[in-house]
Amino acid sequence: MTKFKTFALGMLTAAAAQPVLATDLEVTHWWTSGAEAAAIRVISEGFQKSGNTWVDGAIAGAGGVARPLITSRITGGDPMGATQFTHGQAMRELIEAGFMRDVTEVAEAQGWKDQIFPQSLLDSCTFEGKLYCVPSNIHSQQWLWLNNAVFTDNGLSVPQNWDEFVAAAPKLREMDIIPLAQGQQSWQKQLMFNVLMVSIGGPELFERVYAGRDADYAAGSDVAKVFKAAAEARDLMEGSNVQAWNEAANLMISGRAAGQIMGDWVQGEFTQAGMTAGEDFSCLPGLGVNEYITAAGDAFYFPKVDDPEIIAAQDVLAGVIVSPETQVEFTKAKGALPVRRDVELRDPTPCMEKGMAILKEGHIVESINTMVSPDTVGRVTDLMIEFFADPSFSPETAQAEFAEIIATAD
Repeated sequence: MTKFKTFALGMLTAAAAQPVLATDLEVTHWWTSGAEAAAIRVISEGFQKSGNTWVDGAIAGAGGVARPLITSRITGGDPMGATQFTHGQAMRELIEAGFMRDVTEVAEAQGWKDQIFPQSLLDSCTFEGKLYCVPSNIHSQQWLWLNNAVFTDNGLSVPQNWDEFVAAAPKLREMDIIPLAQGQQSWQKQLMFNVLMVSIGGPELFERVYAGRDADYAAGSDVAKVFKAAAEARDLMEGSNVQAWNEAANLMISGRAAGQIMGDWVQGEFTQAGMTAGEDFSCLPGLGVNEYITAAGDAFYFPKVDDPEIIAAQDVLAGVIVSPETQVEFTKAKGALPVRRDVELRDPTPCMEKGMAILKEGHIVESINTMVSPDTVGRVTDLMIEFFADPSFSPETAQAEFAEIIATAD
């Protein structure tokens, strides 16, 4: 019997041995694009096989809209049964305040410590020795995605790095093609800047600025190169007048744009559109410069409740999320990487294989959300909103304001 079948049989036997406490469980999340909806369906269908009912609480508008709504419900006494969220200080504050339930017993019973990789995923869920979340997938942000045909049909080679991409932009503009598709939502502006921090500046620069709070370094020549690249990106984005990241992806899919800086979840949209990685589109980790990625991804958290049926359903959902069967199907649909070291990807794309290789090499950086407070993240985001919206906002002025933020960061 295979390891997977043994695990699945064990899950079924354990479920059969438990008293039936089937109930409705409201699960909030911000996965509403085509690929995301297909991915969350994998989890919901696996959960409903237990006899419980998944009550879908999708919130359109991605994390920038969903996070405050989710937080306000939990703190306001109207908690959902479970919620998708990202690792970071925002959820840590709710844990410290006593709003969230730990799932340590479930994790120990199912051996998560031996199977979930990298260890940082569990570390991000841990507070005072207890585990408060279930890692669902690994996502990285530091990717440049390219529509190959846009380049080859216009007599251009497909770029292999950021500088080649920038150099191709004038020819693309001549053909009425937007070089860089990018949504206008605030979190996407912050994402783009921090991708440039890691990919153009390098992982040491990123960590020295955010983890080290080195304001003098943030004002110096190394970080100036990042702001120069941000100004280039601002020029390349002109004409990309859409809001959501998947709308920007559609600009690229349709050939109206050549590339997009976005996390690896975007490849799920390309796959749904019938595009093949390595043939129709290319992916450059670290923008082809510094091949380092974040490995934070998403997790599910469980607010404290008094209802034993809800608690039992929370435990069932926790087990479903990390089960090998779910991990294989969910990550395939979402364009993510699995959190378990003992599963094999089903028909992985070349981009997924690149991501796995980078993880195995240990070329991982922390997310800004785990290094500084939500307030500091918000201040950086506000600066990037202003910078990317105003072509007259010089990179030198923006860098000076950024250094001031880092000087008072917490």
